[in-house]
Amino acid sequence: MTWRGTTDVKDRIFASLPYLLPLLDVLPFGRFLFSQFEFLQILMVPLAPILLIYSFLGPFAGIIIFFVLFLAVVRNERISHFIRFNTMQALLMDILLILISLVAGIVLVPLLNSQSLIAETLYNIVFLGVLAACGYSMVQSWLGRYAEIPGFSAAVYSQVR
Repeated sequence: MTWRGTTDVKDRIFASLPYLLPLLDVLPFGRFLFSQFEFLQILMVPLAPILLIYSFLGPFAGIIIFFVLFLAVVRNERISHFIRFNTMQALLMDILLILISLVAGIVLVPLLNSQSLIAETLYNIVFLGVLAACGYSMVQSWLGRYAEIPGFSAAVYSQVR
């Protein structure tokens, strides 16, 4: 439900686009599911052109896009609250993914075999959780509603005024 005014089609499209960043960053976590269930690679087909551009920009593409979105969209009060809210929520998902990647690289790889059942289960949970959260948020954005994700939305509301 939009409580800060109405949203037009342009706002709905632009509000759903930032969720592509966490979707691109969560793909490495899905490697176990992609290898076990090859039909899931259909999920990669719509993301293939974006993934190609993303990888072409180099290793710092994610951090550059992150700061551009944060400084040019979230902190710009001339942009509608709906777009800024969804952009900040996508950025928080991306921050969570970065932290999980760091912890997984420090803890899981040295302590556990990267092929262990625990590592596969944790990677699958992260992948499916972010996929579900991004999918839910994108659908809610297309419908013109604020995607209320417990924990995230409260943090987003405190950042976006």
